Amino acid sequence: MNKKLKTAYVCGSCGQDYSKWHGKCESCGVWDSITEIKIAKSSSSKTAVLRGCSQPAALSSCAASDAIRTISKFNDVDRVLGGGLVGGGFVLLAGDPGIGKSTLLLQLMAQWGESGAKVLYVSGEESAEQIMMRAGRIGVETAPLDVLTETDIEHLLAVFSNSKPQIIVIDSIQTMFSSSLESAPGSVSQIRECAAMLLRYAKTENVSVLLIGHVTKEGGIAGPRVLEHMVDTVLQFEGDGRLNYRILRSIKNRFGPAGEIALLTMTDSGLAQTKNASEFFLMNRESPQTGTSIAALLEGTRVLVVELQALVTRSHFGLPQRVASGINPKKLSLLLAVIEKYGGISMGDHDVFFNIAGGLSVSEPAADLAIAAALFSSFRNKPLRKNLAFIGELGLGGEIRPVNNMTARLKELSGLGFKECVLPQPPKSADWGKQNYGIHLVPCSRVNDIQGILF
Repeated sequence: MNKKLKTAYVCGSCGQDYSKWHGKCESCGVWDSITEIKIAKSSSSKTAVLRGCSQPAALSSCAASDAIRTISKFNDVDRVLGGGLVGGGFVLLAGDPGIGKSTLLLQLMAQWGESGAKVLYVSGEESAEQIMMRAGRIGVETAPLDVLTETDIEHLLAVFSNSKPQIIVIDSIQTMFSSSLESAPGSVSQIRECAAMLLRYAKTENVSVLLIGHVTKEGGIAGPRVLEHMVDTVLQFEGDGRLNYRILRSIKNRFGPAGEIALLTMTDSGLAQTKNASEFFLMNRESPQTGTSIAALLEGTRVLVVELQALVTRSHFGLPQRVASGINPKKLSLLLAVIEKYGGISMGDHDVFFNIAGGLSVSEPAADLAIAAALFSSFRNKPLRKNLAFIGELGLGGEIRPVNNMTARLKELSGLGFKECVLPQPPKSADWGKQNYGIHLVPCSRVNDIQGILF
């Protein structure tokens, strides 16, 4: 007997449903993103095995105990997860193709398996032999973990019910499909339905599920935006394929602070922890170059000391170039406008190129003062002093503002051996301005005072 088919229109960007086709999604504002899907109606629930009888309970009667977390040998990864992998957690890991998502999770699965957890690695993209080849390359071929190659979500749920794994990896969610839907794997409806079924299983059985997700050419997570709302944790795996470091960043985390990062290094035997992240980004500290400055930035709860590079040269074209790598180009244009108005120099006829050494991308305003110092250094063609760092936000009125967690930043600089730090004037109520860090603090109130301090 044929099942009745229901037609729906779904936005491929945000997953919003419509009863008829629209040229523009009213939810996310994206044009030409709504596609037609057909949903099969069935009298029997496809998740009947997952259905339980829940009853309301008073909030005061609910036990509020610390969640049991599974710890790995990657301390930084555990910190990004909020202290370890939570039982019943639903995690989405996204990143560019070939960045190392499967390698990272295979290593983590091996470590969790060795700690006593029953783990299952589900792959819809590779065969078991290919997974074994990767496991041999990273040295986890004898790890206690199970491997399954399957893409049918109904079959997977049946396997889960029989084998009772504690941690499951789905590689990737775009390859999974439900036979009750006519659309192809990777479509909005398939991703949303398969993720919803896995979510119900994770929460009812208290099983940790980690999904690997693809990204679009714009860098966003492929699939409906509702996928990011469904999961407990969204992790972004970042890095340049030409460099050997990778950054695991938590964008969303219900079990810990968001914005935490873990710095990993890609080696021939897999991913390894980077012990001192700040020294990794400091390349020319011993011999300062023109247009180079040092900033202490905060990523989550971790302080990174990074090297900023600026190149200011006279333009030979009608319209000067403004090129920025590692920061928002609009941020560079804003800082240039402030420097020109209040800094006493004019760069309107100069090309300006900016870069953060090591390929790191930052958005924190604490880098403003260091960016201005690098621009001044390149414009004056004079290198800055050795072991000199900068912390501070640049206001639109030319004032230099303090940022949060100044104590942690200054302690990190002192531990790395820096001798001076240019920073905003400490407020009277600020405790960080009264402590001794073993580093000379150079207060600076206005952007036009920077040149007198530097040169």
